[in-house]
Amino acid sequence: MSILLYLPNLATTAVLFVVWELVARYWLPRSDPYLAVLMPAPSLVLRSGWTMIASGELGFHLLTSLKREAVAFAFALSAIPIGLIMGWSRLARAQLDPIIEILRPIPPLAWIPLSILWFGVGDEQNQFIIFLGMFFPILINTIEGVRTVDRNLIRAARSLGAPERSVLWRIVLRAATPQIVTGIRIGLGFGWMALVAAELVGANSGLGFLINDARSVLRTDIITVGMLTIGFTGLVIDVAIRFAMKWFLPWSVSSK
Repeated sequence: MSILLYLPNLATTAVLFVVWELVARYWLPRSDPYLAVLMPAPSLVLRSGWTMIASGELGFHLLTSLKREAVAFAFALSAIPIGLIMGWSRLARAQLDPIIEILRPIPPLAWIPLSILWFGVGDEQNQFIIFLGMFFPILINTIEGVRTVDRNLIRAARSLGAPERSVLWRIVLRAATPQIVTGIRIGLGFGWMALVAAELVGANSGLGFLINDARSVLRTDIITVGMLTIGFTGLVIDVAIRFAMKWFLPWSVSSK
């Protein structure tokens, strides 16, 4: 029933796809055949996508990219304890903040030449680029989450005799968790974008490789399949995180 209630929200999307189909199938071939090749109709994209799913090709590249994303995410979670320390300790923040603020503005793509020299072409190089895309959003949100915790909660815990470790673990971390999860959502999005960019130049599998390989043979339908797969996968990941927030963090305003 809830799905039926959501269907009206897809009206604009449906109209866009219909317009796309009509333009690509009828108008572009008459006006410019070359543009018709560059902009495949949704029906052609759907047909190519189904063929790739049936053959297992799309699933192989998707699972390869997800594996790289998962490994990089596991390492990027190190930003949470670092962010807790920086948000809690002025000394740690003063010492580490200059380093973080120098490295943070550097785009992950700028690290690709060095990462290829360091790790070669393969999973490690891709995972390093993804890690860079994820790490800083998680770190910054963790720091801000800790710094914006209600100080009355901390003072109340201390007045009741709670040691600093318990205050940090049982009060600060739990209060900052919604902000940390927001950082994880942002980080996963940036990591997904960095993954595709890394695979374009430093991989022989994955969705980024699939898109680049299709470009070399002018298969714009496969390019579009790869792009849509990236978008839908990112949507599924984000929806899953939001659902988990509603389940595990019902007090969080951001989960509503």
